[in-house]
Amino acid sequence: MQTPLHNTLAAAGTAVRMGEYGGAETAASFGDLAREYAALRSSAAVFDLGRRAKLIISGNDRVRWMNGMVTNNIRDLAPGRGNYNFLLNAQGHILADMYIYNRGEHLLVDTDVSQAARVRELFDKYIIMDEVEVSDGSGQLTAIGLAGPKAGATLKAVGINAASEALALSDTAWRGASVTLLRSDARNTYEIWIAPEKAAELWGALVTAGATPVGYEALELARITDGVPRFGVDIREKDLPQETAQQRALDFNKGCYLGQEIVERIHARGAVHRSLAGFEFAEGTPPAGAKVVAGGKDVGQVTSVAQLPNGKRRTLALGYIRREAGAPGSEVEIEGAKGRVSALPFAIE
Repeated sequence: MQTPLHNTLAAAGTAVRMGEYGGAETAASFGDLAREYAALRSSAAVFDLGRRAKLIISGNDRVRWMNGMVTNNIRDLAPGRGNYNFLLNAQGHILADMYIYNRGEHLLVDTDVSQAARVRELFDKYIIMDEVEVSDGSGQLTAIGLAGPKAGATLKAVGINAASEALALSDTAWRGASVTLLRSDARNTYEIWIAPEKAAELWGALVTAGATPVGYEALELARITDGVPRFGVDIREKDLPQETAQQRALDFNKGCYLGQEIVERIHARGAVHRSLAGFEFAEGTPPAGAKVVAGGKDVGQVTSVAQLPNGKRRTLALGYIRREAGAPGSEVEIEGAKGRVSALPFAIE
């Protein structure tokens, strides 16, 4: 599928390249990756979030039912607040990830388009005698992202007040349209939810206010640098929640949910055998999927690789490594490239 902004972005200039990301076709790059990455880090960058599906969960049992499905605490979410979640199978393996928001009369599930059909199928499977309905709200709602240290000022320049609390929603009006502003849990990042037919106008206003258009290739560089794993790339169905180092997705006081027994068993044990880590390379660019070797033994695997476009040719990677080999600073080798383990996020700008 194409995002609602697809045609607007494709017409932005001859340097624009389009591609598939998160299950939807959108801008890969606007022609200058270094400039786009720099905007994310030092000014304000605007990007298409039309690849994010919006599922609406309604019905009188929605909160109780959802709280028994996912890993975080939905029961105590105040209206206008959200959190990050995993959906697990009975063996504790991760089947999907998503953000869930309490919208008062319904819950809103925000996940990549590539995951939406599977998530809905799994939800439908577990609605037995519950008064719960799942519907797709993506046709009524799309999103635009804004990131960087000047993102808040750029929002104000177009007449939208920036939120101060992470994962808190605020509803307002913009040029006659209803919009919802969200401050993401990623640093200096905001989302604006808006009707698809108004998205192009908002995009144009943000660009006019000084935001630099960026594609998903620059977003991937920033994501890896920030040490944030992506489902389907760094988070696979064979992974357990604690292995991903995403404690933000877990609540250990919420009561029973699908896969909880395994999560609690790992929690009681105090550690996992392997965990997500960062890797830095002064030279060489190992491919995603390559094995991590330390002391002549296979101790892990690379999942994402980024070569920063800052002139230093510095290569960063995300992946998994066994606990005994994963102390920050430990030396590793990946397909002939010498590197070292790094704590996340990477200490770099």
